[in-house]
Amino acid sequence: MRIGLIAGGGQFPIIFSKAAKSKGFEVFAVAYFKETDPILANYVDDIQWLYLGQVKRLLKYFKEKSVTEAVMMGAVKKIRMFSNFRPDAKAIAVLAGIKHTHDDELLSAFSRLLEEEGITVRAATFLLPSLLAQEGYWTKKKPSKSEWSDIHLGWHLAKEVGRLDIGQCVVIGGGSVLAVEAIDGTDSTIKRGGELGKGNAVVVKVCKPHQDQRFDIPAIGAQTIKTMQDYGVKVLAIEAGKAVVFDKDEMIIQADKYGISIVVLNNDKMTEEAIG
Repeated sequence: MRIGLIAGGGQFPIIFSKAAKSKGFEVFAVAYFKETDPILANYVDDIQWLYLGQVKRLLKYFKEKSVTEAVMMGAVKKIRMFSNFRPDAKAIAVLAGIKHTHDDELLSAFSRLLEEEGITVRAATFLLPSLLAQEGYWTKKKPSKSEWSDIHLGWHLAKEVGRLDIGQCVVIGGGSVLAVEAIDGTDSTIKRGGELGKGNAVVVKVCKPHQDQRFDIPAIGAQTIKTMQDYGVKVLAIEAGKAVVFDKDEMIIQADKYGISIVVLNNDKMTEEAIG
C-alpha cells in the first residue's frame, strides 16, 4: 500500500508518517522549503522537496512513485505566498480558476486538480482518529461565569469568521473581541489578544461550518498552551470531534501548572444553548 503525503510544517506529518508505516503503508512525501520539518525525511520512504507553487513537479513525483491516494496536512504560513511562492503553469491555472485565495477555496481547487490527475485525497485523520478532541473538561480549573459568557460569544463569532473562510480562532475578553485569526495564524492571534486582554481573555478555536475534513482542520498542542501562558490567556475552548490535538498529556500538565482551563465542547449543544 502506498500513500502520498503533502506536508506542511509542524508535527502532524511526522505523526501521520509513523502511523502509516506501522500500518504497512509506504509513504512518499512532498515537502516544502522553509515550511516542512526536515526531520520528516527520517520517517518516510522517499521525500521530494519543492517550493510552494511547484504543482507540476508534485504531480510528476506522485506519478513516478505510483501514488493514487494522498493526504494534505501541516501548517503552511500563508505569508509565504508573498515571499517564497514559485507558481508554475499548473499552479497559475488553479489560481486563475478561483475568486480568492482563502484557505478552503484554494485547497478545494488543489484537491480537485489532484483528483482530476487520478490522485484521491483522503481525510487527514483517516489513520489517526484518536487525535480528534473528545468532549469534556480536561483540566482541574474550570471557566468562571464571566469566562463562560466570553466562550459563548467567541463560539458564535468564530463560527461566523469560519463561515467567511477567514480563520478558525478568536480571542475574547470581557465581552469584547480582542483578536481574530487571519493570515498570521493562531499563535499570533493569541499573542495579539492576550496583550490587549491583560490577563482577561479566552481563546475559542472551532471548525469552520462547512469545513472539508480532508484538510485545514483546527489543530492545537503544547505550544498553544505555552503561548497562552506567555500572553496571559487563561481559557481555551475547542470543538469536540473536529479539532486535532497533539501532546494532549503534556498540554494538560502545563495547563494545570499555569492555572489554564481547557474545555472541549459539542457544537450542537453550544448552538442549542445560544438559541435557548
